[in-house]
This record gives sequence, C-alpha cells and structure tokens, in this order.
Amino acid sequence: MRRTQRSVCRICHGGCGALVTVEDGRVVKVVGDRDSPMNQGWMCVKGLRTPEIANHPDRLEWPRRRRPGKAGGWERVSWEAALDEIAERVAAIRDRLGPEAIALGQGTGRHHYMHVVRFANALGTPNWYEPGLAQCFIPRVTVSNLTYGGYVTGDYYGDTPPACILFWGSNPLVSNPDGKIGIAIRRALDRGAVGIAVDPRRHETARRCELWLGLRPGTDAALALAMIQVIIAERRYDAEFVARWTQGFDALAAHVADCTPAWAAPITGVAPELIVEAARRYAALRPAVLEWGVGIEQNVNALQTVRALACLRALVGSIDVPGGELLSMQRMRAYPTLAEQLPREQARKRLGAERFKLLGGWRAYMPSAHIPTLFAAMRTGEPYPVKGLLVFGNNALATVANARAVRRSLECLDLLVVSELFMTPTAELADFVLPAAFWPEVEQVIGYPLATGNLVYHQPALTRRGECRPDEWIIDQLSRRLGLPDSERPFEAVMAHQLEPTGVGLDQLRRQGVLRLPHRYRKYETRGFRTPSRRIELYSKALERLGYDPLPSHVEPPESPRSRPDLARDYPYVLITGSRRREFFNSEHRQVAGLRRRAPDPRAQLHPEVARAEGIADGDWIAIATPRGRIRMRAEITPEINPEVVSIDHGWWFPEAPSALAGAWRANANLLTSDAPPYDPAFGTYQLRGLLCRLAPASAPAAAEIDEPDDDPARA
Repeated sequence: MRRTQRSVCRICHGGCGALVTVEDGRVVKVVGDRDSPMNQGWMCVKGLRTPEIANHPDRLEWPRRRRPGKAGGWERVSWEAALDEIAERVAAIRDRLGPEAIALGQGTGRHHYMHVVRFANALGTPNWYEPGLAQCFIPRVTVSNLTYGGYVTGDYYGDTPPACILFWGSNPLVSNPDGKIGIAIRRALDRGAVGIAVDPRRHETARRCELWLGLRPGTDAALALAMIQVIIAERRYDAEFVARWTQGFDALAAHVADCTPAWAAPITGVAPELIVEAARRYAALRPAVLEWGVGIEQNVNALQTVRALACLRALVGSIDVPGGELLSMQRMRAYPTLAEQLPREQARKRLGAERFKLLGGWRAYMPSAHIPTLFAAMRTGEPYPVKGLLVFGNNALATVANARAVRRSLECLDLLVVSELFMTPTAELADFVLPAAFWPEVEQVIGYPLATGNLVYHQPALTRRGECRPDEWIIDQLSRRLGLPDSERPFEAVMAHQLEPTGVGLDQLRRQGVLRLPHRYRKYETRGFRTPSRRIELYSKALERLGYDPLPSHVEPPESPRSRPDLARDYPYVLITGSRRREFFNSEHRQVAGLRRRAPDPRAQLHPEVARAEGIADGDWIAIATPRGRIRMRAEITPEINPEVVSIDHGWWFPEAPSALAGAWRANANLLTSDAPPYDPAFGTYQLRGLLCRLAPASAPAAAEIDEPDDDPARA
C-alpha cells in the first residue's frame, strides 16, 4: 500500500513542510510541500535524503546492553528489560547521592527537546545540558526578552518584503537556523532586499550581499558599537520610534561617543569607511531585518555582543512592522516542563547557576547546567559527584569543547545511557544504547520559527523502523517506572494542552497540517513592550540588578593576536570552528552515502596568501594545531575569507572507522578547543572562535587509526 501525507521535516531544527510517501511501512520519497507557508515546496538535500537515512542498514533497531567484562561487546535486550534496569540504576544513584547526581544531555532543537527538560524537573535534577545553550541561540533569546520583552524574527511571509537584511555571524542559506528557512531569505534577496554580511568568511549568503565586512573573529561587539555610534552621531536613527518606545537612549549615546569607526577599525580589521557605509545603508533601508547567528555567541563576551546588536536593531525602528522583525504572537501554550516540580533547594544545586545567572539562575530563559562545570564534576566529584548521564540525541565527543576531557568524564560515570539513530562515538561508551525514532516516525506539534511560534505545524508518525521508539516514549516509560510526577499523562495530552489557546484541537490540526493565523503588527502600541518600562530597554536595569553591565561593550578575546602576542608567534592564524555544510547537521549523517559523496572529507578554508606561505595546495591534507591538539583536514583555498583566518568544519567523525569511537579523533574540531576559563560572566560561554592556530602539510589520515591522535601540537 502506498500513501502520501503532509508532514514537517525535522531533520534539523528547521521546519520545511514536507510530503512523505510511505509504501509497505517504509518511507520511499520525501519532497517539499508547495502549500507550506515556510518553504513553499523547497527542500534541502538532507530532507530529500530522508528515505536513505530512515532505511539505512546501520540504523539502530533494538535496545542493546553492554556485556559485563567485555569492553565494546553488546547484547540484545528487550525494551522491558532495558527500561527496568535503567530505571533501577537511576533510582540507586538518586537514593545514594541525590537526584543532582544524575544528568541529562541532549542535542539541539529536536522534537524531544522540551520533554527532556520536563523529565529533568520531574526527576528532581537541575543538571541537564545541551551544547548550544551558552554557545548558540539562548543568549539571543535571553537578550531579546530582556531588551524587547520577546524574541523577534524576520518577516519573510507577508506582502511587504524587507528592504535590507543585515546578516551578522549567520549563513542562513546553508544553516536554515531556528526554523527560519533559508529559501525564504533567498527569495527576499531575489525580490530586491539589500544584503550586508558581517562574517570572517564571504560565505554562501555573503556572496548574495552588496557589502561584506570580513572582521576578525571575536570583535563583533566593537563593530556593532561603531555602527551604533555612526547612526546616532549622524542622526540616522528613527527619532520618533526611539523617543516613544525606547529608554536609555541618552546613556547609550554617551556610552558609544568614542566608539568611532576609526576606533573600531584596528580592532576588527574592517576599514572605517566600510563601517560607515554599512551603518548608513542599514539605517536608511527600511524595513530592515538583522539576522544574527552563532558567530556572535561563541566567545567570552557573548552577552554584551548580543546586547550591542539588540540595541543596533532597535535604533532603526523596524520592530513588529511589515517586512521588519516580528514579535511573537504566542500561538501555543508553553510546554509543560514541570518546572514547579523542581524543589527550590534542588534548583540551587544546579552546576554553574550561582555564577552564570543567565544560564542557570532564576532569570535564565531555560535554566540549565554549565557544561564545563558539569563534566568536571563527573571527573572529580566536585562540588559533588555526578555519576549518571542519560543522553537523547547528542554526540558529546564531537560537539562539546575539549573532546579528550569529555571522554575522561564519560568513562568516570556509573551509568551512561544514549538514545540514538546510529551508533556514534559517544554511544560507543554507553552502558545502554536505545534505538531512537527518526522524524517520520514521530508525532509532534511545534511552533515556527523557534521562540516566536507564529506558525503551528503537526508532524504525524507515518512509519516505524524495527523496535525504534520516540524519545518522548522512552522518557515516559522511565518516568512511570520511577514514579515521577505527572508520569501517567499521555504525550497526546501534552500536545493538546499546548494547542488549547489556538482554538484548534489536535484532531483538527492533524487534518489540516498547519495553522496559520494572520499576524497583528505593532502590538506594542496597545500595551507597550513586555519589559518593566514597557519600552525597549537600551539601558538594561535588569542586567544592572544582576550585576552585569547595563550597556554593551567590547572585550578582547582571551586568546587572540592582540591579547596573546607571545602565543601568536608560534600560532599565527585565527581559527573559527563552526563551519557548516548543507549535507550534515552538526555531527549527523556522515554514514549516508548520498550525502557523503557530496562532501567526502572535512574541510579547512584558508586564504591563498596563507597557502603560499605554508606551501599548501588546494585539496592537500593539512594539520591544524592549537596549543591543545592537532587534527587533519583537506585544504580549501579561497580568497573569500579574512586573510588571517582559518575556518574548519564542525562535527566530523568517521563512521567507516573500525569502530564509532575510533572515528572520533581524526578531524574533530573539539580536539582544538578548550572548555577552560575565562567564561562569559552571564552565560558561562567559552571561546570557540578566534582561537590561535598554525598549519602544516600532512599525510592523509590512516583508515585504521583506532585511538586518539598524538596530542603534541608541536608536531604540526
């Protein structure tokens, strides 16, 4: 039997409407849904390859338990036996050391995301993590809430297109971030929006832009302050909007008076006249959208960098206007995460909460543990032991800084459980590996774009692979065995609860697939912004009360040519570690032949001047070294990068290696990064961009490598 049904692709955290064809219980075809308001029929190569992923012979299909005394050996067990034993061992750790001794980990932006948080609260542990929380998106959401009273997203779906799009540390034509589909942005550019790109690379999106500001990594705040200075000094801001709907303008103006383009140029490497031109165009072309990405957050000045851009956006007055930046309409009710079930004394035990108040404290958007502190507790038992970790869709060995320390941390646990689609390096270390359902096998309702939820989609469960189960089902089964609060509530009731404010029931949404209600613009004109002052807070009294600077400022990265000239003598280039490819999502899908053929090897982008200086030709294998380690990637020589910058792919491991764990060490960007202080004082963010590195020609990595590489960077 063959049937086709509407769904929404969740292969990443995007939200492309999809038409899924199922035949005899197998997904056989996925294409874009032309009636979807998000993607209008477009779909990326990952989504189109969904059948190959869903039916891949290496998919995990049944629960497995590590055999006692046989390292790397597995035995097949039933769901009943696996869940019973996991629950028993979780309860034993909880009873012996307290719930805080059990941590939960997960990947970014998937269907089970909030259900993991719900599980943590019900279990009584304050310690859950996701690698992006301090490094990606949450600083933007938190700052938006503090500054505007809500998150904003570009209006690409109405009758009025943006006149200007300022892309800052964001490459949405590849990354499709936060449910904002890159095709909508491409269509806006096609309709005449002027693009301005701020990024060390002239990436795929930047090539569509009229201006490219190829700044030095980690100097974004200085550039933003200089643009604010130009707009204020030349009176190019929206004076009426600023006077009526912002507070703190005079303080901001005085604060940036000396942050001129001439001041910023030697810091950022961007010419003063280019800074002025970018500021003038962004201020003049309205409505304007500012698309910001992870490039602004992966440094130890994350809070104030994001704050600088939030203030810049506010000056041009394109908030909640057609073609500008939409405030959320709050279509759905917040997910019932059972936050009220976490006792106050347990919340105070959250690792890092007292120090990093916007990551784990009471003002945090999604209070979570500080990852370096959490993993250190696994290794050292300080400030208290963490002995159990349950992971849902996160490959920590490839996606958390300081991969060697991550491995040592995981090996110190009494219990490691991983729910995954495929065997990964992290799963290879587990006591139990559970087969997770893929997106066509999962039912969910979700609001898009993320954090605004102006559209509501239904994703149906259309097929099932082997004994694979949704992570929500696994969590609910464990919750019932542990006798946790609200554990008898069916997942369907959770979805219905979320939908109640829309007036559309779950059955109706199942039939129609997507709920799109008209957007109401300029909502702030009725009751103001949802901030204490009811205005946009350029001067943040909330941050001041928390002990953080109320006005944004630039701080030089701790490891950079300016702050560490001694180190720069041996490591002369500036490294960024977050480059993405269309074919992959973080560390996923390298075993999928149809995707891997398009991107067979990890890639390091470098400027022709660097290549000549180091004797490197395009396509050569090269060694990239930092003071922490050394990896190998293929050189891609391009003039479309800041000449002092090297950009490497993120998330690489090699499923074709003798074991998944063996494949984690050849090209793992996180062998080069550090999770050591200093950290951003509010979020605990560590430095992933702007690190110092050096290069040298190298031989191709051997297929039989089975352990960590030589960690002496002096050999590179």
